[in-house]
Amino acid sequence: MAVALPAASAAAGDIAGQASVIDGDTLDIHGTRVRLWGIDAPESDQLCRGDDSLPYRCGATAANKLDAFIDRRPVHCRQRDIDRYGRIVATCVIGDTDIGEWLVGRGLALDWPRYSGGHYAAAQRGAESGALGIWAGSFVEPWRYRTCRAANGRPAACSDDPARP
Repeated sequence: MAVALPAASAAAGDIAGQASVIDGDTLDIHGTRVRLWGIDAPESDQLCRGDDSLPYRCGATAANKLDAFIDRRPVHCRQRDIDRYGRIVATCVIGDTDIGEWLVGRGLALDWPRYSGGHYAAAQRGAESGALGIWAGSFVEPWRYRTCRAANGRPAACSDDPARP
């Protein structure tokens, strides 16, 4: 059952409740898909290279760590937009913690300046300087990965994909 925010503080499209993780930047709250605003996490099938140069499923890692972080706690999302797929695009929090900032700050997602205007840039600089998450090795930005996959029909078609054999 979805939990509505109090009418005095809720705007149209705001949603709260127990969230299921779809991927590293998308949640489902009782049948409503919510895309986290201003960030982009690696795709579920995307490979990155760790500090040991071995490929790993960085998209699955982001989703799994996000699921562990949420840990069945209520998520509150404030709608900012609707994307081309009809999903709510929202800033979501658990308590006082912005989930997008949490993901970017741990190197599990990137600030997406095209949409965020650099809102999460400081968190990203911290993750990069600390070699956290994807910053410990090499990766292709998720937006470039999707473009390459769509253009060539397979992820390894990107000539600079760090997980390419």
